[in-house]
Amino acid sequence: MRYQVIVRLLLAGLFAGALVEFAQVSREASLSVRIVDAQTGQPTPVRVRLRNEKGERPKVRGAVAVSESAIPIPRQAIAVMFGTNDRAEGYAIQPDGSFYVDGSFDVRLPPGTYQLAISKGFEYLRETQTIELKPAGSLTREYKMRRWMDMPARGWYSADDHIHLRRSPADNHAIAQWIAAEDVHVGNLLRMGDFWTTYFEQYAFGDRGRYTEAGRLLSPGQEEPRTPEIGHTISLGASDFVRMQPDYYSYDKLFDRVHALGGVTGFAHQAMSFYGYRGMALNTLRGKTDFLELAQFCVPEGPLAVQHYYEFLDMGFKLTALAGSDFPWCGLGPEYGFTEPRFAQIGNARFYAYAGGALTFERYIAALQAGRTFVTTGPMLFLTVNGKMPGDVIDVAPGTRLKISAEAYGTGGQVPLRAIEIVGHSKVLARREGKDVAHLTVDLELPVDHGIWIAAKCDAGQGQVAHTTPVYVTVNGGGFHNPPMMRRNLEVAEGYLKEVEQDLANPASNLDRQASRHRAQLERQIAEARTQLKTMATR
Repeated sequence: MRYQVIVRLLLAGLFAGALVEFAQVSREASLSVRIVDAQTGQPTPVRVRLRNEKGERPKVRGAVAVSESAIPIPRQAIAVMFGTNDRAEGYAIQPDGSFYVDGSFDVRLPPGTYQLAISKGFEYLRETQTIELKPAGSLTREYKMRRWMDMPARGWYSADDHIHLRRSPADNHAIAQWIAAEDVHVGNLLRMGDFWTTYFEQYAFGDRGRYTEAGRLLSPGQEEPRTPEIGHTISLGASDFVRMQPDYYSYDKLFDRVHALGGVTGFAHQAMSFYGYRGMALNTLRGKTDFLELAQFCVPEGPLAVQHYYEFLDMGFKLTALAGSDFPWCGLGPEYGFTEPRFAQIGNARFYAYAGGALTFERYIAALQAGRTFVTTGPMLFLTVNGKMPGDVIDVAPGTRLKISAEAYGTGGQVPLRAIEIVGHSKVLARREGKDVAHLTVDLELPVDHGIWIAAKCDAGQGQVAHTTPVYVTVNGGGFHNPPMMRRNLEVAEGYLKEVEQDLANPASNLDRQASRHRAQLERQIAEARTQLKTMATR
């Protein structure tokens, strides 16, 4: 008898629970959303953020997407496994609870008020809507993504130089949709290494590893070598992966090999973190590097940290400005006015390369090699010097008056422009300010008797900046270095070399610090860099 009572109670409890669940489901509303490009009328990939009145959102635990409250994950969410150091930390949901869809999604939600935000990179206006869902109701909405700027029409294409995603051929379509949803045209997918191993494997390099879809390009590259003593490096566009583990601290040899394979090389993280500036002293002084990753939300000095960029430009070295997100690591946080914890996002820092025509890998890599770039976290920025664009070299006679023009574009509350500058030899040569405007220009006529590098810089909303690669001006075939600052910069570079020597003299016990085991490699490079410094001191 007692067991019968227990069974009846259990059944009653289950039945009551089922009734409650049925009542909840019967009250759910249906939301269907379609997103199209306003120009073409066709569905377009976008980033979507959906939250209820409490600010709750879908979340990820491990590799499994789960929901807070009753915010489900739409079945149309485009899924790619991601996580730091190849850990399975995310799949269909981004770190901030957003998800990517290819033009549409539908979802059932409890009745209530929801905030819907739809975005597509920097060149499209965001859509932010408040949606009221009634019990058992049904709501269908269509949103049109409108451009405020069309950079491809001007020959410029956006790229993220620093994305970490493990990739097989089966992942290509989904990853291409991710970068399309952020309106990135070239996604550089970096295989990452350290002294011990590599992560984020790419199935192939060169032509076999590149993938093109709907005007977007996935291109394999590498963040390798990486050390905590002389910095993290990036190589893009090479026809093969290059790893020299027995000679791991000889960055110069790896850079030479990458160049032989058609690629370009440089330092990551603005050379601020992991003592990248030391690696630049060892290698940029000897002409081994092509670029610096100038914009990124990784270091406290960011997103635009120009200290080391200006030092080496002032010493007379051409350096192309690139930028990237370092997804899934780096992102915006409270220091940029956000109330939420820092979250990573593909394309939150990017660069534009001038291809001049339809995007192809050949035109893209040629633009990088020529230095025809600017970096941005929001504004669009253009520079001409005597009609020439970033990366160009102009040779003039003494006393020539340069005609310099810089122009920035933003839009309303999304990218409110505040200032534009012309910069030369680390100084502001001209500046114009605005108060949350959509367009700023500044022009300057500058007489020159000595070479100079000239760039443009722009400031917009919080965390929104842009900077061009310089135009390099020489006089009668001379250099473009900064004579008044040369002695100071040579001393700074020598100090960076001494820091490497101090590391060698005081070996660390950490397993990831292997510099002391590669003493001969580093001492050779230090000696060669010092020879270069002595030559530069005679200018």
